[in-house]
Amino acid sequence: MSKADLNKAPGDVSAMFDLVAKNYDRTNDLLSFYQSRLWRRAVRRAVAPSAGKRILDVAAGTGTSSKALLVPGGEVVAADFSKGMIEQGKKQHPELTFVFADAMKLPFKDNEFDVVTISFGLRNVQKYQVALGEFYRVLKPGGKLVVCEFSKVRGLIGLAYKTYLRFGLPIVARIISSNPEAYTYLSQSIEAWPDQKQLEQNIASAGFKNVSYKNLSFGVVALHTGER
Repeated sequence: MSKADLNKAPGDVSAMFDLVAKNYDRTNDLLSFYQSRLWRRAVRRAVAPSAGKRILDVAAGTGTSSKALLVPGGEVVAADFSKGMIEQGKKQHPELTFVFADAMKLPFKDNEFDVVTISFGLRNVQKYQVALGEFYRVLKPGGKLVVCEFSKVRGLIGLAYKTYLRFGLPIVARIISSNPEAYTYLSQSIEAWPDQKQLEQNIASAGFKNVSYKNLSFGVVALHTGER
């Protein structure tokens, strides 16, 4: 897969992530200039993990995002659609519970989780509105949704960022990644993705209340939250 749009085939996306699983976390740190670690901390603050909470981390990849949410007495389920990512995650984080799962048809009962979170994965779902409905379904009444996703940067900084996405990121990916096409897809999918306000409206349309967002790194990433 080299051309991104908002109708990506699930099997193609899964296979692409299988190929980059081994060095996925290191590559993300480098391509984001280590901002990825700051974004994980922001997700943790929004999720506010505590003893007794059951958290579902969708598109968890190798479990790095899930590991950040694990606290004594709490439970984190790391779900992903890439078997390669899950296999790598089990090696890196054997203390986590990994589940193979399609975000559009989660293998969980209604009202199972206190928090559902997804970081940089909603953009890769073929029909992300369906996935938002699934997140609503598996959340307990009063439960919280936390979505961390690439977004839109405005002004001169936005122009510089768009230049990096189109030209800089693919060049760096060719140097440090075993599958640079995956990161060409990354830059294209970010540009095709809705902006902060549109995603806020889509989350609200899925039934969530008190929906809001916070820009991180000038809007390179937006952290959306909502409640069931």
